[in-house]
Amino acid sequence: MKILALEFSSSQRSVAVLRPSDAEHKAEEHQVVDTGSGQMLGLIEQVLRQTGIEREEIEVVAVGLGPGSYTGIRGAIALAQGWHLGRQVRLLGLSSADCMAAQACAEGLAGKVAVTIDAQRGEFYLANYELSPTSWHEVQVLRLATPAAVLDCQRQGQVVIGPEVGTAFPGARTVWPRAAALARLALLRNNFVEPEELQPIYLRQTAFVKAAPPRQVPD
Repeated sequence: MKILALEFSSSQRSVAVLRPSDAEHKAEEHQVVDTGSGQMLGLIEQVLRQTGIEREEIEVVAVGLGPGSYTGIRGAIALAQGWHLGRQVRLLGLSSADCMAAQACAEGLAGKVAVTIDAQRGEFYLANYELSPTSWHEVQVLRLATPAAVLDCQRQGQVVIGPEVGTAFPGARTVWPRAAALARLALLRNNFVEPEELQPIYLRQTAFVKAAPPRQVPD
């Protein structure tokens, strides 16, 4: 099963391809920093060229659903939906917080960690994990939290990790959600979804304001 992984939930966006025949499930990854969604196809072309895989060989497209950059996530979802429409690939949507826990594990971090992502409006997305040298598991589910709640995790001895968290929490460790880690997670999943089921992880309640009826212009 050849997997294409798209992780665009942070400012360090990345694309990876994984083949089960790869030794130790290593994923070929091409990464770009702080680019717009207009270059997504270019990134995919580069990683496919690096791995020698044709577009038609991709069987699964895995998308990091955040939380994080709403624009980046929506762009990745649209690309995956378009790929499904054209090639009937199977689709997976995965938590970018889980992706960061897996990435931290791959970087050799062990123990209790608090995955922290800026949610704007003075809040953070927060999820807690226990990492071992070879695996990880979620201890407390993803939720919105105050800065004080994140600091409390630090006081309890947890390592705060996440993209660009050092400025908000001194002593925190920067860990980015990587497409290569996302691809390895996808290899273990079979809960494929329909295209319309791919939705960004967004914990705030969505509020819509109904537009006023159009004004009638007299003849």
